[in-house]
Amino acid sequence: MGKKSKIAGYRSNRAPDVNTVHALFGDQRDQRDWDPLAGSMDRRDQSYVKNVRPRSEGQKTLMEAMQRNNLVMAIGPAGSGKTYLAICAAVEAFEKGKVDRIILSRPAVEAGEKIGFLPGDLQDKMSPYLRPLYDSLNDRLGLKRLKNLVDTGEIEIAPIGYMRGRTLNNAFVVIDEAQNCTYGQIKMIVSRLGWNSTMVITGDPDQSDLLEGISGLRDMADRLEGLASSGVAVCKLKDKDIVRHPLVAKMLEVI
Repeated sequence: MGKKSKIAGYRSNRAPDVNTVHALFGDQRDQRDWDPLAGSMDRRDQSYVKNVRPRSEGQKTLMEAMQRNNLVMAIGPAGSGKTYLAICAAVEAFEKGKVDRIILSRPAVEAGEKIGFLPGDLQDKMSPYLRPLYDSLNDRLGLKRLKNLVDTGEIEIAPIGYMRGRTLNNAFVVIDEAQNCTYGQIKMIVSRLGWNSTMVITGDPDQSDLLEGISGLRDMADRLEGLASSGVAVCKLKDKDIVRHPLVAKMLEVI
């Protein structure tokens, strides 16, 4: 079970309301009452939580879709929990023995700035791009176990370009930041899906680092929506599903 919050007065007897935006972790207090500048809450409780629960209808729909379908596209704004929930589903499937490995992939596209050539082997070069995925895995597995699983190959990190020609059997595959993939890349990725595998593709079409019209995420999502009864789900999260700082949702409405 998760640790109790150390912040006094941060408990509530109210039942959780999935129609209200809450933090992904912690208590069920309505975050509309939270002021980030108030002194009563100096720090957000980062205690480990074993069972992740949805904090909005969109998140609930996404979690259910990942349980029922082999291919899920999670489309939504930054902070809506799509990547974290995909990682949680991958770890849960791995822990229960439903899959033999977790495969993570993300396009190596810089966000508007050139950082030059990175030293080291493939894993070292990809680490900066996959840092958000590592953080989520670390939160669910712990650093020591995460390192062991990476060393044994049960958790694999591979760039998009290295997925071609593979058949991904008995795996839970998470493709993150797919708005930075071309239509051809996403087409190649979805065709890698093998037996007894689940693939979750996440991204925000409005935050692509590619040139205008190059990203294929939105087009692929529109095409795959017609396969809803064939093991494919397209989940579109909204601003109300954002679980980061309350200002994120407000800023995204105007920028």
